Amino acid sequence: MRPVKLALGTVQFGVNYGVANRQGQVGLDQAREIVTVARSSGLDTLDTAIAYGQSEATLGQLDLMDFKLITKLPALPDDCTDVPGWVEMQLAGSFERLGCSRIHGLLLHRPEQLLDGQGAALYRTLNELKRQGLVEKVGVSIYEPQELDRLFDDMHFDLVQAPFNVLDTRLIDSGWLQRLPALGCELHVRSVFMQGLLLMPVAERPAKFSRWAPLWQEWDNWLQASELTPVQACLRHALAFAEISRVVVGVDSARQLEEIVQAASGELPEIPSTLRSSDPDLLNPSRWNQL
Repeated sequence: MRPVKLALGTVQFGVNYGVANRQGQVGLDQAREIVTVARSSGLDTLDTAIAYGQSEATLGQLDLMDFKLITKLPALPDDCTDVPGWVEMQLAGSFERLGCSRIHGLLLHRPEQLLDGQGAALYRTLNELKRQGLVEKVGVSIYEPQELDRLFDDMHFDLVQAPFNVLDTRLIDSGWLQRLPALGCELHVRSVFMQGLLLMPVAERPAKFSRWAPLWQEWDNWLQASELTPVQACLRHALAFAEISRVVVGVDSARQLEEIVQAASGELPEIPSTLRSSDPDLLNPSRWNQL
């Protein structure tokens, strides 16, 4: 089966995640069903992280044959005196939990640390792991494209994961959507549903997001006029960009993943140029607790 551009994000396998998540953490049996649907639907990539609670350990109890595994390193401790030793220990732990001996991708959850005093050692270590064949691609997970401006000055990465959705056009506006493939770097995007915020009916949208009421009104009006569900619109928008290799989606159930796969195919009417935001309070979920 030809791989589809969707990738399965597994943060829900390890922690309660998402502003719209009412199911809580996904259990082992549910996770097995989800991964089975992913395989039968042509998904070939699983995205996890050491920081995602029990996610790696849960995945390690499943059949991961034929899947490309991507995980992420947590922040390097401030008092770390042996960067290669620390990275190797973290990766060995991931291998043990995942039940594997090599992975497709290893990303940094805190890429700004590459610009600190230990950054050169961290970068060398990542590339040494790639040279040894333990990791096929090394890269970074970012919150905003401007992080890439300094990182790519002196470094090269094989894989970048970044937020991208109907409202968040920073990758396009910054030029990095086009630049990354030109540099030989694979681009994966996440947050296409904004943790479910873009999928919520107006009555269920938390009141703290009401300051963007005109934007939500325009979104709801466009969906109604286009006769699309929010899931269809969000997925088809991200999947339409040839520069994007994988669109990472997280789910709470196998049925949810089946619905996503089905919604991904189809037409997408033109999205109004005004349907966007540059407000970091909205685009960066780490700020939502302060709203």
